Parts: sequence; structure tokens; C-alpha cells
Amino acid sequence: MDDKAISKSLSYWLRHRPDAGGLSIDPAGWTEVEAVLTALERADLPHGPGDLQRVVAESDKNRFELSPDGQLIRARQGHSIPIDLGWPVTSPPDYLFHGTVEKFLPAILAEGLRPMARHHVHLSADHATATAVGARRGKPVILQVGAGMMAAGGTEFRLSANGVWLVDHVPPAFIDRAD
Repeated sequence: MDDKAISKSLSYWLRHRPDAGGLSIDPAGWTEVEAVLTALERADLPHGPGDLQRVVAESDKNRFELSPDGQLIRARQGHSIPIDLGWPVTSPPDYLFHGTVEKFLPAILAEGLRPMARHHVHLSADHATATAVGARRGKPVILQVGAGMMAAGGTEFRLSANGVWLVDHVPPAFIDRAD
């Protein structure tokens, strides 16, 4: 349970509200591990270096990464604060997937997939991952995105280190139900 609480705190601080943890985030999303350990201590959560390393290593979605020297940490994607993670523009496969729930479907089919409070729309390379993402909010609805056609038309896709595809917007014309 403590690992889940640590992960939720890290997600909140590193993606949305660094000030809530007393952290300073650089333009690429990095903050000092020592500052995070201090924030975890203030939040009365396990705060040893081993606790943090375990959460980073065992996160089911690989949400976080440590710098090569282990002195810095950042969230890999999902930010609502201004960050440039530097993920390279990459040619996507022909199709990518997005998991959602039925209540969001009318808006998605009318407006497309939008990042909402985040910087990018998150897409999965496979149906199974999209299903797991959609299931977090109820019975999943899986959408297939014509990523290859979008890229051929000039849309830029980025691929994060943990395999999440990122795009600014997916117009409705490139979305089909895949469930």
C-alpha cells in the first residue's frame, strides 16, 4: 500500500503540482532525488532511497525515471505543467490504440482525442494496454487510431521511454471503435 501512496504522491508532484511537495522542477521535468525524499518524509511516507528506487523500478506503467547518476527523477509523461521532455519525433505504426469509457465517446467522436489538462494525448501500441488504461474508469471502450495516415499527413508523434505514444490531437476522422 505504501508503494501506491508513494507513486500517487510522485505523480501529483512531478506531473502537476511540484509546489505541493516543495519541489523545483527544471524545464525538462527533472528534480533532485534528495528533495523528493524530503517531501516523502514530510508526507509521512516511506522515504529511504531504496523505497524510491523500488517504486521507480516496479511501477506497472514505468511512470518515472531516474537520471543515469541517480541524482534526479522525473515523470515520463502526463504533465499538466509546462515541460519539454525531449521525446523524439518518431514514425508510428499504422494503428495505435486509446482506452476510454462509454461516457466520453460522444465528445471524442465529435471533437477527437484531446489532451485535456495534459500536454499530449496518450496512445498505446497494443489493444491490451489500451484495455487496461480504459478499465481504470469502468468498462473499457477501445479506440483504434489511424496513426500512420495521420503521420503521412504531417502529424508528429513522439514515443516516451516507457512506450507511450504522444500526439497533440487526434481528429475524429482517424478514430474507429476497436472493441
